[in-house]
Amino acid sequence: MKDDFHLSKRAFEIAPAFISWSILLIFVLFSFLRPKVYALLIISFDIFWVIRVGYLTSLLAIAHRRLNKEKNKNWWNLCIRLSDTRREKMSQAIIFPVYKEGLDVLVPSLEALKNTNYPKEKMIVVLAFEDRVKDSREKAKALESRYKDCFLIYLSTFHPETIPGEARTKGANATWAAKILKGFLDRRDIRYEDVIVSCFDADTCVEKEYFGCLLYHFLTTDKPFQCSYQPIPVYNNNIWYAPSFARIIEITASYCQLIDSMRLEKFVTFSSHSMSFKTLIDVDYWPVDKVSDDSLIYWKAYLYFNGDYRVVPMYITVSMDVAYGKNSLQTLVIQYKQKRRWAWGIEVFPFVMLSFRENKFIPLGIKIRKAFHILDSHISWATWAIILAMISPLAIILSSPLNLFKGAVIGFNLPRITGVLFNLTNITVLLWMALSFTFLPPKPKELKFRARIKIVTQWLLAPIIMTIIGSTPALDAQTRLALGRYMEFSYTEKNRKALEKPELSK
Repeated sequence: MKDDFHLSKRAFEIAPAFISWSILLIFVLFSFLRPKVYALLIISFDIFWVIRVGYLTSLLAIAHRRLNKEKNKNWWNLCIRLSDTRREKMSQAIIFPVYKEGLDVLVPSLEALKNTNYPKEKMIVVLAFEDRVKDSREKAKALESRYKDCFLIYLSTFHPETIPGEARTKGANATWAAKILKGFLDRRDIRYEDVIVSCFDADTCVEKEYFGCLLYHFLTTDKPFQCSYQPIPVYNNNIWYAPSFARIIEITASYCQLIDSMRLEKFVTFSSHSMSFKTLIDVDYWPVDKVSDDSLIYWKAYLYFNGDYRVVPMYITVSMDVAYGKNSLQTLVIQYKQKRRWAWGIEVFPFVMLSFRENKFIPLGIKIRKAFHILDSHISWATWAIILAMISPLAIILSSPLNLFKGAVIGFNLPRITGVLFNLTNITVLLWMALSFTFLPPKPKELKFRARIKIVTQWLLAPIIMTIIGSTPALDAQTRLALGRYMEFSYTEKNRKALEKPELSK
């Protein structure tokens, strides 16, 4: 049985990379061996891509309109108007897993909690530190001196380094903190059903109405214990100081979340998310041995409830940091590693497939559809930019010197057809550029007007950026999984060079 499980696991680990590499190799081989067939494949792919980009852009526009409509609502007032007696009992628990983040990152996150339009006597804040980091207790003490009396409960937890079965992941730290929180709730006779827990990255700054919005959705959603609640992440904390290409990458990531919020069947939790604390306990917390804890917690709950679990989109933003370094090359490396870590979410595929094999309650048709959604997302991610930016021009560039098309009409028309299709997709770039301005925070006073000009001209870098940081990190992650070179959690250093260090003595 163990051998069979291991073989099945390896087969599911290999499958995504095998499919992605097969697609790319088929395109390359046909470009030399069957140029006419290759031309038809490229034209078909380009047409499909233009249609898909148009469809996704329309979803983006609809989601953006809804975000603008809902993000500034007074959600706490809407909660008060509800004739629901549960409102008075509910508390909000917020867990911040912390690794090496400094006070310049942690203080703004806690200040954002203090500034929310939500009763602080109903908020429980947990700063989850790693005990192996030398200055963790020093940072915890400094923060406790300022924030311990600001909320119903303020806790500092310290995740031990050596716990059997754990890896060095954010999920392991968050789970340790949640278990300690459980003990506090037990001692205070607070029911798990009356607590909504949010797991935030350490740099997450919430909007003023976030918790009112979260509570409103919890109280008005059917089967609230069988739902996760997902805000829209934006990367605004330091966006004005980040290099142009790093801004483009992170804005595109926000767009992807907005688009997915309109496709509920494919929508899973990502980064900062919320759920019932009772549900978190029932599904046995976040995974402690996987990198992709944010998406895997959704799949654990989905399997626990035999498919009767979903993610509710909340059209309100949470702001995080743009990842960048001291120079362009360092920023490129940091962005590549971060996106590869995100793409490592493909590790959910073998987990889900093996779990589906054991689960007899979820219908086969739904299992097939869910498996297809995972593969479609990750394989498209790993192949589209390489096909568009590298493979598609290959035969066009080599057609004349190698006489690939031998005077065929399709060889003459291929560059013209692809050129027209690419120009159509450029129209969407203009829309993306226009929408990006609505996400920007006010420009810091110390920055000159040319900073605004860079915000516009940065979009000229989009084609190059999508080539470098588009498919390659995803293909890298899939290949590593196929080869059994399992990734460990990689920390993304936060850069707040333009922000002053906070004074905690006040």
